[in-house]
This record gives sequence, structure tokens and C-alpha cells, in this order.
Amino acid sequence: MSEAVVSEAVVSEAVVGGLDGCRAGWVLATVPLDAECSIGAASASVSVQMVPDLRPVVADIAAGRIAAVGIDIPIGLADRDPRPCDREARRMLGARRSSVFPAPARGVLGATTYATACELSRRVCGKAISKQLFNILPKISEVDDLVSPGLQAHVFEMCPELSFTLLSGSPMRSTKRTAEGRAERIAALRPAFGDVTPFVEHPPPGAAADDVLDAIVGAWTAGRYRAGVHTQLGGERDRRGLRMEVIV
Repeated sequence: MSEAVVSEAVVSEAVVGGLDGCRAGWVLATVPLDAECSIGAASASVSVQMVPDLRPVVADIAAGRIAAVGIDIPIGLADRDPRPCDREARRMLGARRSSVFPAPARGVLGATTYATACELSRRVCGKAISKQLFNILPKISEVDDLVSPGLQAHVFEMCPELSFTLLSGSPMRSTKRTAEGRAERIAALRPAFGDVTPFVEHPPPGAAADDVLDAIVGAWTAGRYRAGVHTQLGGERDRRGLRMEVIV
């Protein structure tokens, strides 16, 4: 794997972004940074698009066109024990803790059937994985193949539900796939991004409304990260040297 070399000379005029996996690839939401590395002054300039894979995003990061990206996918995988950042995220979410499911053990990557994935997981950590987690194993593998310890300075793992909790001051009351949940999250995003309803009601082909919401709040989290006002959960390194952390 080649290490991406980021052009800091260009980053000062870059955007920050959020990524959420979907059926057709990834939803990418971006917003420009202002001179203070804040997204507040550029709230009306949010952009949402579909990218089929992450290579163009990594290229934009390497070229300095994107300063930081928050992605709703595990980065850094333990060999067997649960990641401390997952436990801490679940604790912080309280009643919404079920929205965070533990990252798989590294040995589960590459499993092509649910039965095989569960057997591999039982072998290394004593229990099976959920069907939901199995369904995103290809996305986890894609990120693991592309992200290096150096690139992790610009691509970080985030948890949408934690970010929405911080935005609103308390965990969301409704799930994101309900009309009530979408309205709740749109309201939480309004102070930073204005009305994002058009993006949510008309997501890119192959994406759902909740994918768009998670990508936009990922961009908000990337703005916090770039400004240095974020919170880090975890931080231990896996065998590849990747930090197992969640940024809020």
C-alpha cells in the first residue's frame, strides 16, 4: 500500500467531508472551510454526491482538496477483544446504544458468507457477528485496504448518532429511518447547514435519506476535527498501526 502524501499548501482552501456507505457506493457530503477552519460561514454551500468507491476521495485528500473526512465505518480492527471506543460510544448513547454495533475482529474480513463470518468470529472472540455487520464487511474491507496510519490524520471514523447527540444536546428520540427521526435530524443540522431537506428528500440514486443525513453530520464532525475542537474516544493501535478511535 502506498502512503498518500498530503499537500498542506492546498488544504487551507479545502473542504471537509462526511462519507456514509450505501447500496451504490458512498454518499459524500462536503462543505468549504472558512479562514478559521470553521464550517459556520459556509453553511449554505453543502454539497452531496455519490461516489462509487473511495479512491477519488483519497486522491482529493492527497492533493489537498479535501482537508478531512469523517466516515461511518470502523477504522482499525482488534484481533479479538472488543474495541474500547465502541464500548465508550455505546455508553454515551444510552438508550440509543443499539445503533453502535461492535466492529468485527480483523480475522473476519474476507468472509464471503454469513456462516463463515460467524464461525471465524466465534473462533477468535467467542461469539458470532450480526447480519447487519456482515452486510457491511465489504465496506470495512474497502476502507481497511485504503487507509494507512498516515492517511488516518485526514480520514477518521465517526459515529453519526454521537454527532447528532452533540448537535442537539441529547440522543435522538426516533430512529433515522422514520419520518420523525429524519425531521429530528434535519432540525439538528439546521444551525450549521441551513435547511438540508432538499438533499434528504432527493438523495442520490442508490442512496437513502438516512445515508445523506449521516454523511452531512460526518462533514460537520470533520469541521470540528479540522478546527481541533473534537473529542476522541479510544486511540489504541491495531496490528497495522491504525488507531482504533471514534471522533465526535
